[in-house]
Amino acid sequence: MSKVSKAWTAAVAGLALAALPLMASAQEEGGTKTARELRADYDKSLKGKSIAYLPIALGVPLSDEWGRVVQEEAEWRGMKYIVRDPNNNPSAMQQALTALVDQKPDVLIVQNPSVTLLMKDLKRAESQGTHVIQINMSSNYKSGAFVGADWNEIGKMLATDVVKQCGSGSGKSGKVQIIQGELTAAASVDQVAGIMEVFGKDSAIKVVSNQAANWDTNTALNITATVIQQHPDLCASVGFWGIMQSGAAQAIRNANKIDDVKIYASGEGSQLDCDQLNQGNFYKFLSYKATEQGHDLMFAAQTLLESGDKPGTKHLEYYTRPIWLDKSNASGANCFALPKK
Repeated sequence: MSKVSKAWTAAVAGLALAALPLMASAQEEGGTKTARELRADYDKSLKGKSIAYLPIALGVPLSDEWGRVVQEEAEWRGMKYIVRDPNNNPSAMQQALTALVDQKPDVLIVQNPSVTLLMKDLKRAESQGTHVIQINMSSNYKSGAFVGADWNEIGKMLATDVVKQCGSGSGKSGKVQIIQGELTAAASVDQVAGIMEVFGKDSAIKVVSNQAANWDTNTALNITATVIQQHPDLCASVGFWGIMQSGAAQAIRNANKIDDVKIYASGEGSQLDCDQLNQGNFYKFLSYKATEQGHDLMFAAQTLLESGDKPGTKHLEYYTRPIWLDKSNASGANCFALPKK
């Protein structure tokens, strides 16, 4: 080893030895100052705060998965989790929301059944200091954050694929059925707008039925049974929620048309949705990934709380990137597991 190398090695060793007391001192003080300050700010913004969740109903994979993720993450952050179940009753939901707003939680997560029903109380919540996050279906009141699907985009994606299968040059009838959820829900209003915009560009597409099944499986089955009887050459059925659309698929299977009609649905991406694909009931499924939306809900809540801003002064959007599922990828992480009973 040269004299220069020996001198360099000695210098480095000396510096390392000199740093040892400083390192020991930092460890004795509880780690770095920056880490302590970051954690203190984080806990000050979140720990002990309350987060309330009001879905349209519990007991379905979509809302249960949102709730599961939010509860786990809220409790890990030291927050109090509150949930109410109106059981798909608009009147009960309005009453539950009014009561929750009166309790003044720090954050309120709401799934709107329509664009108008809950507007006044959402506005009142923010006016008295509660951050409001609307999940997947917005109201006509724009609150602090929206987390969910871009329904116009979902509609356009569904319609574009239907046109490929049933439109000009396909050799098919071009006849399409649309099954909406609740007519006044944002998911229906905006999804229909996206679908009709795309369909309007191809004269071969004929919408032979556009009805609301109000998110109900049996209603979708009954509607579709009539449609397939009237239009045995139906080319595609498009439904706005997997569980509801499974009823349409059953009606089409009952008519022995399951191999002839392309059945599309959009939804949360649960194992139930993947089962429909793997059993050949759905042709394609457009998933907006409820598990990811649950994480986004907590990111939105955390952002609003850490900002220190007055509720209602921010308008954040967290859109979910939709993914197509079919038999080739309807498995694993694309299909979140249902809770064990």
